[in-house]
Amino acid sequence: MDNSYMALLNVLSYPDPRLHKIAKPVATVDARVKKIVADMAETMYEAPGVGLAATQVDIHERIVVIDVSDDQNELMVFINPEIVWASPEKKTWREGCLSVPEFYDEVERPAQVKVKALDIDGKEFEVDADGLLAVCLQHELDHLQGKVFVEYLSLLKRNRISQKMKKRSKELLGQR
Repeated sequence: MDNSYMALLNVLSYPDPRLHKIAKPVATVDARVKKIVADMAETMYEAPGVGLAATQVDIHERIVVIDVSDDQNELMVFINPEIVWASPEKKTWREGCLSVPEFYDEVERPAQVKVKALDIDGKEFEVDADGLLAVCLQHELDHLQGKVFVEYLSLLKRNRISQKMKKRSKELLGQR
């Protein structure tokens, strides 16, 4: 992939209402979609993060990039991903999000999932995931449904995070 064409994308911050838009399926995996994937991957690595959904960069299509490897050199691309199976067993993980920087909290989710998606070449594949990959997939697929992880938290915590995020964005605007 030619990196000279890649660009960092702007990550939306909670409580931006655009984070609640539901993503539409990708019709064809073409050069436009591959460019989005490359830009999303660069944005995720730069952040640094382990996953990014197109919704977070104000692109409302079903595209997710994930890399849970220690060296951040195993990019996984999921186009039109869907969870086809989730384990009845649950597990709680401490989650964070590029759209909610510096906030982490416990979220309970199925411990394992099976996800069906298209890869960067438009070929269908399935992945059985557990551990961090399972959490990450569920977290990013939530974004495609317009849901941010803080929505699993109590209303009190959510409001507090929302207040702090609004205050932070005002401060950032003031610095410009």
